[in-house]
Amino acid sequence: MTVALAALTITVVGLMVGVELAVAAVLNPIIHGLAVGPSLEAGAHGGRMLGRLMPVWYITSLALTAGLAAATGGAGGALSLTAAALLAVSVVLSVAVLVPIRTSTWTADSHPDDWREQRRRWDGFHLARVVLVVGAFALVATTATLL
Repeated sequence: MTVALAALTITVVGLMVGVELAVAAVLNPIIHGLAVGPSLEAGAHGGRMLGRLMPVWYITSLALTAGLAAATGGAGGALSLTAAALLAVSVVLSVAVLVPIRTSTWTADSHPDDWREQRRRWDGFHLARVVLVVGAFALVATTATLL
């Protein structure tokens, strides 16, 4: 049962990490390279789409990782608990810092005057979130090797 939980946790957290890394390394640079109007529209559309999906994915990842920590003992439990803590920090970072930067509401005709600065802030905090979830994934994967 613990091995199956570890496999499910690795899959869910790993796919989430892949999406977040793709946003930071591929999608945002493409979107930022567009003309201002299309860039704002594409960013807003992506923000709305991922804004519906990612909260569920983050909470599921956190719950699975916490469950893995509870199901494993010793070093594996400590690694999974640390991974769960990293995911919890990433959720707090998302809610406290990233969500308030409402890029999903921006249009070519209606956006804040400092949208470029807000976008840079969002990208920086998103990169910090990526580092957290990659770390969590590495710890979950390491836990699985100890089973």
